[in-house]
Amino acid sequence: MKQSYVILFLAAAVSVAGAQTAAKKPATTKPATVHGAASGAKQPGGIPAVRGVIKTAFALRYEDIKLGTGAPAEPNKVYRVHYTGWLATTGQKFDSSYDHPVTVTDKDGMPVMGPNGLPKTGPPQPINFPQGFGRVIPGFDQGFHGMRVGGKRRLFIPWQLGYGEREHPGIPPRSDLIFDVELVDVVDMKMPANHPAVTSGASNPIHSGASLPAGHIPVTPVAPSGSSK
Repeated sequence: MKQSYVILFLAAAVSVAGAQTAAKKPATTKPATVHGAASGAKQPGGIPAVRGVIKTAFALRYEDIKLGTGAPAEPNKVYRVHYTGWLATTGQKFDSSYDHPVTVTDKDGMPVMGPNGLPKTGPPQPINFPQGFGRVIPGFDQGFHGMRVGGKRRLFIPWQLGYGEREHPGIPPRSDLIFDVELVDVVDMKMPANHPAVTSGASNPIHSGASLPAGHIPVTPVAPSGSSK
């Protein structure tokens, strides 16, 4: 034990001596030239130099649970997705596609009634949404980048990319969210005959097969706030 203390003491003494020696040497290095920002971010020469510190207001993070092997999640396609969402602060679940069984319909689209006089229900189905058209919250819309069909991922969505400062049923304002998502399928966007092509961000109606069921993830995009609080 005494030998260990001696070794630690000698190591500390050498460190102090080295620091004192370094302090006696005159500074010979020139201050770094600021290009773009004080953080040293490299930018093309054609951009005027500015002084400041680059800050990150908020960021979408994710953790892959299972890597898919199917089709990639391409932009401007219709995604079929299962999901479960929780409040990041309390862990309270506020919604899940698995909690919404679907109504069984006949060939004419009419509900099939059960013996109890109520419509029959089938197993829950994935939701459908067109990627990149603002039909879901931004963090959810952007969270499938790099995934393949069959993959599962956990999304950590800051409130600026979620519901923002609005209050939503079961979700207080400024709530950070956690979603577990599964990419079930990626399909082409169907358009009615003679309908002009829809570009990302357009407000043109999208085929009903690409609509988002009511009561699921909000259909109005949230404009990110400049604040990170």
